[in-house]
Amino acid sequence: MSHEHEYKLRYAAYTRRKVMVTAGLLLAVVLTGVWAVWAGSAGLSVREVLDALFARDGSAASLIVWNIRMPRVIAAIVAGAGLAIAGAVMQGVLRNPLASPFTLGISQGAAFGAALAIIGFGAGATGTAAADAVRISNVWSVAGFAFAGAMAATLAVLLISRTRGTTPETIVLAGVALGSLFSAGTALMQYFAEDTQVAAVVFWTFGDLGRAAWRDVAVMAAAVVLCGAYFFWHRWDYNALETGAESAHGLGVEVERVRLLGMFIASFVTAVAVAFLGIIGFIGLVGPHLVRRVMGSDHRFLLPASAAAGALLLLAADTLGRTLISPVVLPVGAITSFLGAPLFLYLLVARRRSA
Repeated sequence: MSHEHEYKLRYAAYTRRKVMVTAGLLLAVVLTGVWAVWAGSAGLSVREVLDALFARDGSAASLIVWNIRMPRVIAAIVAGAGLAIAGAVMQGVLRNPLASPFTLGISQGAAFGAALAIIGFGAGATGTAAADAVRISNVWSVAGFAFAGAMAATLAVLLISRTRGTTPETIVLAGVALGSLFSAGTALMQYFAEDTQVAAVVFWTFGDLGRAAWRDVAVMAAAVVLCGAYFFWHRWDYNALETGAESAHGLGVEVERVRLLGMFIASFVTAVAVAFLGIIGFIGLVGPHLVRRVMGSDHRFLLPASAAAGALLLLAADTLGRTLISPVVLPVGAITSFLGAPLFLYLLVARRRSA
């Protein structure tokens, strides 16, 4: 057997394994989605759910499935995929496994901008029911303000990362400080807001998929698909950055441009998700990290697998939040934080031991 033939066989096995892992994650997303549509306090049977899915006849089961559960399930898949892709790109361009929209303060910056639009510029309306605590009346205004807040945090992170002698831990600590700063700004706005606005914003910042309507899901899906296509188009640039800035420059990569655009577009995906759903922490950290442990850092496979892992994690977390103590619905942001905080601490300890 020639060396060339042996290399082709090894490469085929390498590719097949990664494709199978990604396919397995996608299958898990589909199965979890079926479970999520069926599970809930309404007590629908499997037959009723199937009838509602294939025959929208205006029955109670049809209204529950198509107006409440399906938008929630699709929102979890879309937002989870977007946050995980954003985290994977941030970790790649910064060469920092601890980077994610939440740990770098970008989610908090987007939340500050969205809260400013809701409280200060009347872009949201308050409701009386818990599930309708905030109803976005001006989608583009909230998304625009959230994007501006995310960009402010992103620019600060990029400026800090360019400082000589900056370590990955320093960047994460700076992100924690930025997150605290934006959270303080949100709290200050609440101090001068009306009681109903305070209650609405507090509920909104928990992170909740139940408020997403089909219109919101469509906007999020368009943003995630377009940004995901951009990231996949530049997958080889991100692979080159894994070897270091100097090596990537030698391979013809415009390092600063790729890094800047990657962070901006990843922040845009985060801003759109936060604008509609509130803060959902650690999906952008946990999803890409778990995939890297199994598949490595080849962005040809890392990006789609991270998207599937993020969708699976957020969908499973939201379904658990709806069913653990049904009919009470736990905020999905709290569930994901319980999942992500221990892993974040583990990564910090592991990096310090290896240093």
